[in-house]
Amino acid sequence: MTTDVTDTGLGTIRAGILGGGFMARVHRTAARDAGGELRAIATRSASSGRQAAVELGAVRAEIDAAALLDADDIDVVHICTPNATHVELALRALESGKHVICEKPLATSAADARRLAETAVSRGRVGAVPFVYRYHPMVREARARVAGGHFGELLTLDCSYLQDWMLLPTDDDWRVRAASGGSSRAFADIGSHLCDLIEFVIGQRIRSLSARTRRVFAERAGQAVDTEDIVAILVETESGALGTLLISQMAAGRKNALTLELHGSEQTLRFEQERPEELWIGMRDESRLLLRDPATAAPDSARLQRVPSGHTMGYQDAFNSFIADVYAAIGGASPDGLPTFEDGFRSAVLTEAVLASAAAHGRWTEVAA
Repeated sequence: MTTDVTDTGLGTIRAGILGGGFMARVHRTAARDAGGELRAIATRSASSGRQAAVELGAVRAEIDAAALLDADDIDVVHICTPNATHVELALRALESGKHVICEKPLATSAADARRLAETAVSRGRVGAVPFVYRYHPMVREARARVAGGHFGELLTLDCSYLQDWMLLPTDDDWRVRAASGGSSRAFADIGSHLCDLIEFVIGQRIRSLSARTRRVFAERAGQAVDTEDIVAILVETESGALGTLLISQMAAGRKNALTLELHGSEQTLRFEQERPEELWIGMRDESRLLLRDPATAAPDSARLQRVPSGHTMGYQDAFNSFIADVYAAIGGASPDGLPTFEDGFRSAVLTEAVLASAAAHGRWTEVAA
């Protein structure tokens, strides 16, 4: 069972959303599930904002982002805009006294991400980043098994995040160009999720890495491309475990294939995001497929299980649980595993380490603490 936002003591939390695309719809659904009210929305233009307000069921459309950020009837701002806009919008929201949920990457540089993390703390505001794969119950089950000692010592990792939405030269998106998406695409967009999930489950950080990147097409839809399509990384964790990570947005047939496989001295654990009800457990003498069941799950996994076993949960359920935890934190709670702006800063540090290593043709690079 997830934390109920009605226990925050604040009454109904009033939300504003910047952006009107797919992620705005996901945020809207989760905010309502958590008991929040969508007061306002703003997009790139007043006309598109009015259309988005109707489609998403907001009380009103603001004429621009500034008007929404200055509104006195909004408690939390959900930022679902292109990456290059995140810093300015999040900073202004914090300085206006708002809590902030900002899509990743939090910023396109580690320095800017640190600034946002420090500002959230100094202002006493909740700043959260939707690393929502933490909120699959079977991810929490894997984390509990690693922490509980059943898994043994971490030896190796074999992890990947594969998609195919950029497979063709005609596939295009604002994320392709650094001016709007930042200097990294594949890693900052999905590799960031993979690394966050790895560090969250194993309870330790990636200490060093060696990365190579590939840009397959120089142009997409007739415009120059200056971000990577594919990233291959060797990693070493704080305990000395070694691992391989493959990130690609050009893997035909793979839609959202985030896979975490951890090899311990006693067990192997494998979680696949496209099969979120399962956790594969491998042992020397046998292997097991553990199915989600709140009756037998670890407490942190059970609290996120919204429906009985046999009733499939998925991505929107994970996002709903994330927003519920954010709203609970706004009310003064301390939900376990909530990804904050500090985690967004950590992701930016990893992104810069990957790009630095790739620029040096795979040189081993230490990842700053």
